[in-house]
Amino acid sequence: MPPTQYVPRVAILMSAHNEEAVIQSKVKNTLETDYPGDHLEFLIGLDAPSDSTADLLSQMTFDQLRVTHFKDRRGKLAVLTSLAQQTSAEILVTTDANTRLEPNCIRNLVRHFADPNVGAVSGEENRVASPGSDPAAETLYWRYESALKLLESRLNCTLGGNGSVLAVRRSLFRPQKQTIIEDFQIPLEIRLKGYRVIYDPEAVAVEEVAPTLSAQFARRVRIGAGNYQTLFANLHCLNPLKGMLAFCFFSHRVLRWLAPLLLLIGFVCSALMTGNRTFVILLAAQSAFYLSAALGYFFKKLGKPVRLFSAPLHFCSMNLAMLLGLLRYVRGEQRLTWNSTPRQAHFEVMSGSKSKSASHTSAVSRHPVKTDSRGERALQST
Repeated sequence: MPPTQYVPRVAILMSAHNEEAVIQSKVKNTLETDYPGDHLEFLIGLDAPSDSTADLLSQMTFDQLRVTHFKDRRGKLAVLTSLAQQTSAEILVTTDANTRLEPNCIRNLVRHFADPNVGAVSGEENRVASPGSDPAAETLYWRYESALKLLESRLNCTLGGNGSVLAVRRSLFRPQKQTIIEDFQIPLEIRLKGYRVIYDPEAVAVEEVAPTLSAQFARRVRIGAGNYQTLFANLHCLNPLKGMLAFCFFSHRVLRWLAPLLLLIGFVCSALMTGNRTFVILLAAQSAFYLSAALGYFFKKLGKPVRLFSAPLHFCSMNLAMLLGLLRYVRGEQRLTWNSTPRQAHFEVMSGSKSKSASHTSAVSRHPVKTDSRGERALQST
């Protein structure tokens, strides 16, 4: 276990577009963790928001908060890269606006960096239900993913992370490729440099499931396009000479990304070989499964409980979204920028935390808005 007295300087980085529903709660939650305040700063990059996100942030009086306003849309990775250049903190932690960090999350993430061989640490992302969502199948899927990540971490084959709770050694934060799946690309590049990438299930962040089926599906299509973008940018990782690294990349990632195509091939082959009784049974089983997914979608649209159809609906919607994501990637339609998933009202700030805003108010001096040579406005509360 890494020594608990290891307390490096930490900079939390976050890219935000239109996040007015959650931005103030996010800032309070992040700065009320139990990590020492004099070793912590929070850098937010506003990616050309068109709502009141910037105005809401200007009302906040935390002396650890720095906000940079980018006039033109850049995309999450470009914003994070710019923010990383504004700090000298030893450890960078990336997070999302709709993610609530548990009190000991940051401390649990950074403790591993006492080992100089550790380059990145990914925490655990817990999915909870939001009004109108059905989290049962989603929760089952994330438990499966977490189990795989834990096993990969033990084999020193962790290749990706959770972008909402990912810590990186600043000296290694040098993204070489632009992608919308930065939480996979950044740890992958660090692992290929010979550093360890660790998954820590005790560094917990909580995120709500998207409130509607359409919002969940749109998010999955975007992630699917990003997955294929990542795959074709990193084909060298499939080199068998890389050993277990290549095996984990292929078995965990590539096979999952190719699942929609394999499912289509399996269904067509079963249909073409119905002269054999075995394939008649296989075709009937596949058809029944897809029909149950269709019934689940029908009940969902009517606002009725999905129940037994929840798992087939989740499985089929994920793979359909992945297939559409592939088409989007092939057509070159996926940009590095996208609209945020619709947010619910402010998430509840964790209970039991002591508010620091009162003690910070008197110490804050407002700086005038500045425009640098790149046309960015810095709204700094330092």
